[in-house]
Amino acid sequence: MNGVHEYAVRVEWTGNRGTGTSHYRAYGRDHLISPAGRASAEKVPILGSSDPTFHGDNDRWNPEELLLAALSQCHLLSYLHVAVRNGVTVTAYTDAPVGTMEQVAGGGHFTAVTLRPRVTITDPEQVEFAQSLHAEAARECFIAASVNFPVGHEPVTVA
Repeated sequence: MNGVHEYAVRVEWTGNRGTGTSHYRAYGRDHLISPAGRASAEKVPILGSSDPTFHGDNDRWNPEELLLAALSQCHLLSYLHVAVRNGVTVTAYTDAPVGTMEQVAGGGHFTAVTLRPRVTITDPEQVEFAQSLHAEAARECFIAASVNFPVGHEPVTVA
């Protein structure tokens, strides 16, 4: 299955406190992420901001958290696909990913992300095999293939 796929969202800054970006602390980092293009109008908007370190709202999602979520979601979906393709029945999957971002003069970048999926399967005889499928899922994850930092995996599989 080859092809080009396009995705669209709408991001609207909602942090103008009356004077716009007249100075660094004069504006809010709040924004709204919502569907655009052919996306469903039923999708719930995501309230975004910057990390509190960068004067953002701790009660809103920041881009760094959303990047971790995207990597985790992609691995989850790739893993479930690989599992069904290999005859492994998954009954539960959770992940608690962590990432490290390094601030440098003029910006910053992620240096690593570690996914820590905990997977429950039905057959105790397949635990080792199911554990090995994370490598295949990692190779199939579109998001992980798109970033320029290592994405590690510390999976745990139980029956």
